[in-house]
Amino acid sequence: MMKDNLRTSNLSEALRERVRATARERFDVALGQITAEIPPRTELGDLAFPVAFELAKRIKQATGEKVNPRAIAEELRAALEQEPGVARVGVAGAGYINVFYDRAAVLASLARRAEGDGASRTDGARASDAATGKVIVEHTNINPNKAAHIGHLRNAVLGDTFVRVLRAAGESVEVDNYIDNTGVQVADVVVGFQHLERMTLEDVRRLDEQLPPERPFDFYCWDLYARVGLFYRHDDPEAKPDPELLKLRVETLHALEAGDNPTAELADYVATRVVECHLKTMLRLGIRYDLLPRESDILKLGFWQRAFERLKERGAIRFETEGKHAGCWVLPTDLHASTDEHEADKIIVRSNGTVTYAGKDIAYQLWKLGELGLDFRYKPFHTYADGQRLWITTSEAGEVATGGARPHFGGGRVVYNVIDTRQSYTQEVVQKGTAAVTSQAAHERSVHLNYEVVALSPAACEELGIELSPEERARTHIEMSGRRGLGVKADDLIDKIESSALAEVASRHPELDEDERRKTAHLIAVGALRYFLLKWTRNSIIAFDFREALSFEGETGPYCQYAAVRANSIFRKLDDASRVVAARFVGGAATDERAAGEVREVFAGEGGNELWSLVSLSGRLDDALAQASSLVEPAHLAKYAFQLARAFNLFYHRHRIIAEENAARRNVLICVGSLARDRLTDALSTLGIEVPERM
Repeated sequence: MMKDNLRTSNLSEALRERVRATARERFDVALGQITAEIPPRTELGDLAFPVAFELAKRIKQATGEKVNPRAIAEELRAALEQEPGVARVGVAGAGYINVFYDRAAVLASLARRAEGDGASRTDGARASDAATGKVIVEHTNINPNKAAHIGHLRNAVLGDTFVRVLRAAGESVEVDNYIDNTGVQVADVVVGFQHLERMTLEDVRRLDEQLPPERPFDFYCWDLYARVGLFYRHDDPEAKPDPELLKLRVETLHALEAGDNPTAELADYVATRVVECHLKTMLRLGIRYDLLPRESDILKLGFWQRAFERLKERGAIRFETEGKHAGCWVLPTDLHASTDEHEADKIIVRSNGTVTYAGKDIAYQLWKLGELGLDFRYKPFHTYADGQRLWITTSEAGEVATGGARPHFGGGRVVYNVIDTRQSYTQEVVQKGTAAVTSQAAHERSVHLNYEVVALSPAACEELGIELSPEERARTHIEMSGRRGLGVKADDLIDKIESSALAEVASRHPELDEDERRKTAHLIAVGALRYFLLKWTRNSIIAFDFREALSFEGETGPYCQYAAVRANSIFRKLDDASRVVAARFVGGAATDERAAGEVREVFAGEGGNELWSLVSLSGRLDDALAQASSLVEPAHLAKYAFQLARAFNLFYHRHRIIAEENAARRNVLICVGSLARDRLTDALSTLGIEVPERM
């Protein structure tokens, strides 16, 4: 029988190791990565190895002897059949090896593991640093100058889900949300308050206090930022900015970087309040952070100066004395074509003395990797409802802390930066600059988790009240355009999805009170939005569509939630005693041959292969998590959740657990259904999707 602590993923790895050992012992060949395939139908086996062909090739290369792959496969077959948990091994065709698992033993192991798991794999907040070192994931990174938009949601949902994937895999993860509070965008809003609104800091405070709930501070700044853009162009959105008016931006940037002046104080208030608004927006989708590193502190605490000196010492940057970059410090690089845009990305310090994004990010990246030799000061910024504390960096003389030890931040074993693909060139410049002042190994520990942009379907534009031309209505997607006002605030989008979900819930469940309807609608809306943003691979341009996202049919979040709701409804009707009896019966198949025989009979009977397919798929959650983690692609987990939901729905329609009269079959059905429910719930939880009580 298979050991209780083995899972299908453990078994597949054990089989790979058995192949390696046999290849060494019988053929004196050392194999590295061994390919294993999952056959399209369970009747063909549970795992297939084409390794005999590779071995035959390697043997011929080493000895010149030609060996029949089928003969090699037969020797491997005999060895693989010795592995606990294997029922039989077949050799097909010219040498394919098909492994059939002992279904009773595997189900017993999975059932016993489920009974002993207790907490969900995603329970718990930030884990302490593991012995192997923590992973840092930096995501969201919205400029704190206005409300978040739909594009920011893809960044945040992608980053948050990857964090959940890593934690489910046992990693200790620190979540950073970089706050660019001294950049051009914040400077422009400050220009708006000071030169368009003629407001002081106290005026802005009073304005903030008087704003209505439906138009919070970040919404106000959204409109003001657009007005400033027009102000620079003398109210002509197609005109180029007036160089004289742009001097106001440059003056403001200098004031922000210098600090300790009224302009910097106003900018700090604006950025802080907008960040608070962003946190509320992201919390609506269950997204949290551990640390908010601020760009202003990188400057004030000497991070940039330390990195700047090291860049100069290593000869990584040079001062230009002539040409279009005269007066600038530039990082020479042959990355990509020398377009004007890319040339600008190579500039580290502008001729006016201000530091570019790339320059400041090199310093910040060195800190994240633990290679800078300096640290921030910190203070608490926010406490979540469950007590988790969010910290923010500060340049204050004394670190501010209130109760409890502060976590250690920075110094990640690996750093993932979630930034859209349009910033790929800049990220390469940052990586080149980082590598120039530290070890190549440290440079390779930095990963750009890039993704494509989010657009809207024409139907979504119309639902949001955005007017389109006949030509635009014929397109597959409409890209955002700040100048044209084609920007969708994240909160407006979430509100719209929740409103649509609420109407659906009200029609399906008129008996529910308003609070229950809204709670259910919120969970459905979050599931719809998160799944829609995650089901596409990162290199796909998303055209968001309300109807598609909220559909209860097809590859959607609500479809997956509905399957889990159905599963929960079954187990609400089952009494505890029935579940206990089923778990003991199936679990006993690991040691009781009579029970194992009865379980095997169920899988050998009518619909048995279909039942086994659901067990097999349920047992591959760890594989899906590992794939999502290693390929840095949460879409693999989303696809797995949908496949499992679809398989469970088929099971739900074809098998009546409660009405089943055969005791052995009923016990198997209960355990298979319970296993699928638990794994689907776990997969959705890792995607940040909660299962409502009803749909």
